[in-house]
Amino acid sequence: MFWQTFLSTFGLVFLAELGDKTQLATMLLVAQEKSPLAVFAGSASALVVSSFVGVVAGAALAKVVPPAYLQNGAAVAFIILGVLMLFGKL
Repeated sequence: MFWQTFLSTFGLVFLAELGDKTQLATMLLVAQEKSPLAVFAGSASALVVSSFVGVVAGAALAKVVPPAYLQNGAAVAFIILGVLMLFGKL
């Protein structure tokens, strides 16, 4: 069970991060700073910390809000963000 959850989480986050603004910003920083190791360490640390915040927040919310509500709320939030991005408001 652990490995199934680990691998599905890894795959989802890996695919979600490919080609996004964070990856493009990381490439820009490497090009500007000429220090790939420092940029890698900084960007990897930032992803770990932001993921930690998500895990802690998700675990806390799951104790008081049913998972189905969280899933539906996340879906609505993604739709709203997508519409805002589509119209250049974000």
